[in-house]
Amino acid sequence: MAGGALAAGGVVVAGFPRLAVSAPSAAQDQKILNFALLLEYIEAGFYAEAFAKRKLSGKLLEYVSVVRGHERAHVAFLKSALGKNARKKPVLDFGDTTSDPQKFTAAAIALEETMIAAYNGQAANLTKPTLVLAAKIVSVEARHAGWIRALAGENPAPSATDRPKKPAEVQAAINHTGFVH
Repeated sequence: MAGGALAAGGVVVAGFPRLAVSAPSAAQDQKILNFALLLEYIEAGFYAEAFAKRKLSGKLLEYVSVVRGHERAHVAFLKSALGKNARKKPVLDFGDTTSDPQKFTAAAIALEETMIAAYNGQAANLTKPTLVLAAKIVSVEARHAGWIRALAGENPAPSATDRPKKPAEVQAAINHTGFVH
C-alpha cells in the first residue's frame, strides 16, 4: 500500500467477516456495514490525528480539515445504521504518516482507494436499502481520492472504472499499513 511509503505491519485485524457468502440479507448487511465501519474508523482516526498534529500546511491542511469532518460523519452514520450491533473502535497507531507530508499523501491515497474498492466489492452483496446507504458514502470517498490525487500531482481519475476488492484483499491492504492494533 502506498508504494512502500507506509511501514509494513503484520497486525491481523481480528473479526474480519467472511463476506458475500450468500444472497443479500439483513444479517449480511450488518456484517458488511461493520466491515465498512472498521475502515471508516481508520480513516477518521487518520485524518483527526493529522489535523491535531498540525504538521501539514496549505492545501494538505485544507484537505485534512474537510475530509476529517466527512469521515467522522461516515462513522456516525454507520454507527447509527448499526445501532447496538456496531463494532467498537480499534486501537490505531499511524506512526509518522500523519505528520510527514509525503507519507501522509501516499497513505491518504492508499486509504481512499482501498475504501472505494471495499465498498464497490460488497455492493452486490447488500440489500437494496442498505446499498442506497452505502452509495451515499462511496461517492464521497471517490471525491476524497480524486482530491488527494490531484494534490499529489497525480491523475485524479486514472481509469474509467474502479476495480472492486474482496474482503481478504482489503484486509491485506489494511494489515500492511500496521495502523490497526
